[in-house]
Amino acid sequence: MTVSNTQSNFSLAPKNWLKHFSLPWGVTLTYISIVLLLPVAALILRATTLSPAEFWRLATAPIALSAYSITFGTALFAAAINCVAGTATAWVLVRYDFPFKRVLDAVIDLPFALPTAVAGITLATVYSEQGWIGSLLTPFGIRVSFTRLGVAVAMVFISVPFVVRTVQPVLQELDLTIEEAAWSLGASRWVTFWRVILPPLIPAILTGTTQAFARAVGEYGSVVLIAANVPYKDLIAPILVFQRLEQNDIPGATAIGTVLLLISLLLLLAVNFLQTWRQRYGA
Repeated sequence: MTVSNTQSNFSLAPKNWLKHFSLPWGVTLTYISIVLLLPVAALILRATTLSPAEFWRLATAPIALSAYSITFGTALFAAAINCVAGTATAWVLVRYDFPFKRVLDAVIDLPFALPTAVAGITLATVYSEQGWIGSLLTPFGIRVSFTRLGVAVAMVFISVPFVVRTVQPVLQELDLTIEEAAWSLGASRWVTFWRVILPPLIPAILTGTTQAFARAVGEYGSVVLIAANVPYKDLIAPILVFQRLEQNDIPGATAIGTVLLLISLLLLLAVNFLQTWRQRYGA
């Protein structure tokens, strides 16, 4: 009887599993296929219509290589800034109480809600030579709007929430008694930060920085309005793809877009690896 009951339970388990999860699985697969997989597959299939030699020629054209360099170099610079400033901001929001703290905490998410075109117009106005900040930099010979520096400012603006929102919950979960124990043993605040606080934060910081870098690489709306979009000067790859489409150069846009897609997938794998490392570290 025991064996037969066990066998019947195993035989019913797949049916129960399908009964309870068939609808959610169907909705999930349909949603992901329509929203994510089909567009990606369409781009890849379009790229396969090009011969390897033609694809290589289009993807490695001088203007394309310049756009890659500007895009990834500036995005790396913006991610590095957010790595430091975003971590410091998360620290302040978690460890200090001050007036309008909730307002500042809400403002961090503004780049998520603000349309990128509005962000681009605002940044171009504020950092122009007659703008509030640009007018202060002009006497020192520093121009922001319509320069590569403006591209960096836009990338920093749209990617800062990723670091803050990734590091903030980890800081909130840290046990303060561990820090107090380090102080009681004679460790200074600086030593406590480097030896006790920073190690658990490193996976979260790297994850947020990688996400910020990936977000900056794909930015278009704010950059197109604050940059001059001049080839070999401040033209980034996403804008180059759009310019190729305007010129009806579908093969060129496809090749450059495929390169960006492949790099984005590698960044996604890096983020997933860092998140897995973070979970193992926490465990």
